[in-house]
Amino acid sequence: MKKRDRLFVEVVVGLLLITAAVYFFVGTGQESIWPAERIDLDSGMRLTMGTFCHVVAVANDEATAKGAINAAFEQLNKVEKLMSTHRADSEISRVNAMAAKKPVLVSEPTFRVMEKAVAFARLSDGAFDITVGPLIELWQQAELVGAVPAQDELKRVQAVVGYDKLLLDANDLTVRFAVDGMKLDVGGIAKGFAIDSAIVAMKKAGAIGGLVDVGGDMSCFGAPPKGAQKWRIGLQDSRRSAEGPVENGKLLLVLCLNDVAVATSGDYRRFIVIEGQIFSHIIDTQTGRADSEFSSATIICPAAVDADALATAVSVLGREKGLELVESLPDTEAILITAAPDYKLFKTSGAEQYVEK
Repeated sequence: MKKRDRLFVEVVVGLLLITAAVYFFVGTGQESIWPAERIDLDSGMRLTMGTFCHVVAVANDEATAKGAINAAFEQLNKVEKLMSTHRADSEISRVNAMAAKKPVLVSEPTFRVMEKAVAFARLSDGAFDITVGPLIELWQQAELVGAVPAQDELKRVQAVVGYDKLLLDANDLTVRFAVDGMKLDVGGIAKGFAIDSAIVAMKKAGAIGGLVDVGGDMSCFGAPPKGAQKWRIGLQDSRRSAEGPVENGKLLLVLCLNDVAVATSGDYRRFIVIEGQIFSHIIDTQTGRADSEFSSATIICPAAVDADALATAVSVLGREKGLELVESLPDTEAILITAAPDYKLFKTSGAEQYVEK
């Protein structure tokens, strides 16, 4: 990428979060024609959905911008209350506790997320699978005891994992597990759903532009902040160095986006260490292993819920199958960085259109 002097106002998401993959910038580049009365308002960092979130609203007046930000966080908090596995009173926790015994009634948003998850599981041949919960718990325990799970342990847990065992009734909005011991983890799709819901809420509140960032996954729409023609997102360099897990905020490239979402999965900030070996936090339900070919997989597409799920699916599928899947989907691109020590960069055929030259 051609180097140029730039001045950025930087919202440092990545330095605060182990999950963050991108930075949001407002700043130089070609100036847009921006009416003097129009304002952009930044929420600052707030904690919700188990991570730091950040919303920017562009509106014709301050009151509308504030209303749009409040509407966005209302939606984010709603999704957290419904779908967090860290809340005992969430619908997902209730499903995990009861669905092996009887059908569990859930709200329409929660059901929609599970339907979407099953659709992506089928699309990716199981590479994305929200029934991964028991395997996540197994690997978390493995890290605590400092020993990689034995093959017989993996097989035992795999027996209660599989999206084909998740029984959804669209008529009654109920969920049931086919076998006992199943657990859902919607962490790979709920953030995207929440972001999309927040964007809709901002538009209804009168914002003419906005950005919603949840732990580094984000979506933007409409008019960008003052002084910019597009929303500018910095993709973090995932290479590890002697200074730390990653190159302390170094950017690999800058994306220029309008009306799209971007999500990244990878092991460069979230990983498991057992006996000095680094394992990905993304688990392949087909093998039970916490391995990935990539240090990061970034997806750009219209909906954050799709980008969120696809980033995980591609991380599991690997370069060849992952790129093939993304290339088969309309208006969807990927930027992939392989794991250490190579850190090779791969892009889908249309990804370059978003990269700042």
